[in-house]
Amino acid sequence: MLWIRLFLPFAGAYFLSYLYRTANAVIGPVLARELELGAADLGLLTSAYFLFFAAAQLPLGMLLDRFGARRVESGLLLLAAAGAAIFALGESITWLAIGRGLVGLGVSACLMAAFKAFSLWFAVERQASLTGWIMTAGGLGALVASAPLEAALQVFGWREIFFALAGLTLSVAIWLFYGVPERRGAAIQPEPLRAQWTGVAEVFRSAHFWRFAPLGLTLIGGFMAVQSLWSISWLMQVNGYNRATAADHMAAMSGAMLLAYLLIGLLATGLARRGIKPVLLLGAGSGLSLLTLALIASQAVADTYLLWLAYGSLSSFGTLAYSQAAAGFPVALSGRANTAFNLMVFIGAFAVQWGLGLLIDVLQAHGQSVALAHRSAFLALLAAQVVSYAWFWIAGRAVVRRDTSPDGSEAQR
Repeated sequence: MLWIRLFLPFAGAYFLSYLYRTANAVIGPVLARELELGAADLGLLTSAYFLFFAAAQLPLGMLLDRFGARRVESGLLLLAAAGAAIFALGESITWLAIGRGLVGLGVSACLMAAFKAFSLWFAVERQASLTGWIMTAGGLGALVASAPLEAALQVFGWREIFFALAGLTLSVAIWLFYGVPERRGAAIQPEPLRAQWTGVAEVFRSAHFWRFAPLGLTLIGGFMAVQSLWSISWLMQVNGYNRATAADHMAAMSGAMLLAYLLIGLLATGLARRGIKPVLLLGAGSGLSLLTLALIASQAVADTYLLWLAYGSLSSFGTLAYSQAAAGFPVALSGRANTAFNLMVFIGAFAVQWGLGLLIDVLQAHGQSVALAHRSAFLALLAAQVVSYAWFWIAGRAVVRRDTSPDGSEAQR
């Protein structure tokens, strides 16, 4: 039962992380109406989560190595609880942004801490399935942040909901601190601080890392920005749905994403044994997600439920980029490689979420309708994603050519 005792608290924390991340998609229209926020204001407010989350990533890897997952994550979750309470009390965009930023900082370790704990307690062959299950917990959080959250808004105000989330987050922090066992005597003596920063620099100098980083910035970060805010806005402003119908679309997308995470966790190892490597799954899934976003932006398919369901499930393949980016480095650097890649993802999510709002406001100021401004903004995002996707394949071919040359020194992962 060790894995249950270890897994469940981290799963609860990641559930909350994803719920916080996507809650503003449903709550956003209520905030915009109540506080008279424009698209840029709403984008900035929601993206504060991603900005603070991103800022924590590089020091987070070193903190996890020095103090362990249990201490770091439980401590940070106290900040998340405080941030949720500040958000619930906020009367201005400034205080709401501060609260949401503290939530982002507080949940910044939820996935990375789980990875760190799994690496200490379980053999490598068990970690793939545990990763699949922890991502499933996040998918459940996204699912709850759709139609169930919309239903809760019909009974409670958004402030009451965030007060409840603050209490729940505090409970999970206590559960983590007192419930997760300590792995004594297993940790390697941590590197000096200068050596740790040298390792971070090594990651960012690597051509292997920069093959995947643009995917993190535009595809994974872009999906997060759309899922956590602009999906509901698109469905209401472009498709003309009410908030409840838009939330139903979100629930369908989150359910499809959850199923995709389960299938990736169950099948990826077996497919790799049959020659279908994770990097090929990443490429195929990402390419199809681009096609789906193009169909959404062009409104070429009438069945919007099917489109958003496909977008959620296919975008889930982007999570494979974490393991593929880390695979190019020694085990001692894998944690820093993961947090460096996570930094790129959340910088992208912040930039896309705020940037789409700015672009929508500018286009409306120049005479475009709100629906046409949304479409133009989504097409701009799609263009950036296509460029990153093309680079992913071009850089991959360069690696293959180098590895097959007589003096090639790196192994293809």
